[in-house]
Amino acid sequence: MEILISILMLLVLLLVTNVLAHYISFIPIALIQIAVGIIVALVAKNFTIEIESEWFLLLFIAPLLYYDGAHFPREQLWKMRLPILGNAIILVLLTTIVGGLFVHWMIPSIPLAAAFALMAILSPTDPVAVNGIAKRVRIPDRIMNLVRGESLINDASGLIAFKYAVAAIVTGYFSLNSATNDFIYMFFIGAFIGVFGALVLFWIRLRIRRIGIVDITFYVLLQVLTPFLLFFISEELFHASGVIAVVAGGIVATIIKEKTESIIAQEQVVTQNVWSIVIFTLNGIIFILLGLMLPSATNSILASEEMHNSVLILYVLAIGLMVLLIRFIWTMFFNILDKKIFKSEEITTIKDHIVTTLVGVRGTITMVGILSLPILTNSGELFPERSLLIFLAAGVILFTLVMATIFLPLLNTQEIAQQSNLIDEKRKMIRHAIHSIQLETVEENAPVALRLMNQYNAMLLNIEREQSEEALQAYKQKILEARKIGLELEIIYTNQYMADHGLNGSIQHEIEYRFKERKDSLNNRTFTLLKRRLRYFIRERKMSKLPANVVEQIDTVKKDLTNYVSSSIIKHVQETEEFSLDIAQKVEMYYRHLQYSSYKMDTSIQEEQKEYLALIAIEAQRNLINEWYQAGEINNELAKELRRFVNNLESVILLEEEE
Repeated sequence: MEILISILMLLVLLLVTNVLAHYISFIPIALIQIAVGIIVALVAKNFTIEIESEWFLLLFIAPLLYYDGAHFPREQLWKMRLPILGNAIILVLLTTIVGGLFVHWMIPSIPLAAAFALMAILSPTDPVAVNGIAKRVRIPDRIMNLVRGESLINDASGLIAFKYAVAAIVTGYFSLNSATNDFIYMFFIGAFIGVFGALVLFWIRLRIRRIGIVDITFYVLLQVLTPFLLFFISEELFHASGVIAVVAGGIVATIIKEKTESIIAQEQVVTQNVWSIVIFTLNGIIFILLGLMLPSATNSILASEEMHNSVLILYVLAIGLMVLLIRFIWTMFFNILDKKIFKSEEITTIKDHIVTTLVGVRGTITMVGILSLPILTNSGELFPERSLLIFLAAGVILFTLVMATIFLPLLNTQEIAQQSNLIDEKRKMIRHAIHSIQLETVEENAPVALRLMNQYNAMLLNIEREQSEEALQAYKQKILEARKIGLELEIIYTNQYMADHGLNGSIQHEIEYRFKERKDSLNNRTFTLLKRRLRYFIRERKMSKLPANVVEQIDTVKKDLTNYVSSSIIKHVQETEEFSLDIAQKVEMYYRHLQYSSYKMDTSIQEEQKEYLALIAIEAQRNLINEWYQAGEINNELAKELRRFVNNLESVILLEEEE
């Protein structure tokens, strides 16, 4: 029961932090989640969650790294293989050794091996935290790809270095040869298990399909379970790196998905939706857990009188700055090495090096690792300075997060416009698709065309939501403006219709009800919604008392009125130039939808028409990408990303056709 309550509490806190992030958008959601976790831990003193590093890695890190591996652009992974491997292996060793020597020199009470353990667990970066910052700051793709790429590997190298440093303290023995051999074994065997396991699981899926099992839920569940299976098999059966296994498995899964995109489109779209929920939940809970752990983890050292709290804070600042300084120097050194030896033509500036340094945020791997420190050594003595090590690790995590939050926005103001290109091009592509459908729309296919255009408009709304809350609200305001203009025109043409036709009291009352509903539909306040429900209830009671012939007459007049008003409004916005093109299109589309909503059509004909129009729209988008690329308006990387976007749209349309 306690576990269930804890899970529910974490999910509730996750929802609360996302609501808070909506109103405090200038603070990364990771920091908000940590802060809420700390507050809850301080207020609810009896609410504690103990985390074992093994199940934490399996439950959280395995699916997150699998997802990152699956969504990391392979071209960039190969192109940036040298800086990624350099950061993931050499930088980890430099941070461990140089940082460990510095910590031991600054705090002599910490043994050298313990100092190495601290800096080893501080070496892995946390892309989850920086992703939240990147949504607001727009970090350049090259730098984000570097930090995401190194995080796929440095978790493994950092944990292995940490493991051997701790073992040296616990057992009093360390072998560099054993550590090197173990790392090579764990890396390559983990990679093999990931590749082989992903291929075997895909073969199993195909075999099951061939025997007639086509349940989408089954295949989606199998895909979601894949990282857990790969991690468990690698760690428990072969004692290899589960981290490397899930990363390799994710990359192979993406290659397989691209080869089978048109065969199992429905499965892929549903899987993507499920993964988005899983990743959203795990990302949030990770930082809430981090906040919940911090008070209990640091309480003993803060309460101790052996060391003043101000001295502890100075230690944290010194170690945090040392971690960033090592990363900065390595980044500059590798850039010089890359240009002179590997003949790289990449242009980098000091600002790029500083940004690369700041995005190296530390996070949950560090916290979970440091909390796994044993209390006693094999000789029965207390682990040296365990409480101090935990406090220093927790402090450095917060230090790197705060540094990134404060300084990255100041350094990346010029990149914001460049990074928004992808959003702008997606908008243009969707509008181009809508325009291509409009050109093919005739009276026979109008209902299907309008539904497809509404689908594209929904995608446009999602793009605005992804960009920012301000962009979303601006888009919604345009829609609201179009609806208000349409309502004003409705009143004009309805009065004109009523003047030309003799209508009885019942029909006039129904028209008045219709206008009240139209007007109130633009207002989503709770009172208005209740008023609409009450009005609808009263209206239904009155309609039930009318004779059948009168109800039939009302329905006939309503259809005729809808057609007349819709046609008049469409003609009005087409023939006048008093509205902007964007507003005019929205008004026209809304009333065309009303005009054709009552049309009946055979299902097979609908599917044929939708497939034809969808192919027209997709082809128009692909041609537009080629035009942009040939004209030099977009580069090759952006063109590939836009083609992936079009492929995803095509998968969505295929899914709806199957349903």
